[in-house]
Amino acid sequence: MYKKIVVPTDGSDVSLEAAKHAINIAKGFNAEIYAMYVVDVSPFVGLPAEGSWEMITELLKEDGHEALKKIKKMAEEWGVKVHTEMLEGVPANEIVEFAEKKKADLIVMGTTGKTGLERILLGSVAERVIKNAHCPVLVVKKPKKEE
Repeated sequence: MYKKIVVPTDGSDVSLEAAKHAINIAKGFNAEIYAMYVVDVSPFVGLPAEGSWEMITELLKEDGHEALKKIKKMAEEWGVKVHTEMLEGVPANEIVEFAEKKKADLIVMGTTGKTGLERILLGSVAERVIKNAHCPVLVVKKPKKEE
């Protein structure tokens, strides 16, 4: 049923939790993981340019390499074949396009569970992926902290 599973990551705890779910599913179905990180520079559009674009992009790429390295290590420890890719653009768009190009059977991603004004202003990457993806999307929520 599942042969190719796309796992977008931003390096957050919830995206690593989503990766664990994806790897577990991949192990059960003998599927491959396609871990991806999207360098999103859009939040910095209004900043003065003089060299800061390159610096910000490099920092984001470093974060991306670290995030992808963690998922790759987890997948390999479980004996799951893993591919990694770094893209630039609007995260929701890139995730949907990447999944289509790879002919993915499933997208597994985390969500921070933003609500209210924060969600209205920022929107939800997961929500946009769900609306536009050609395949099922499993959304993993941030685990509630135990009291």
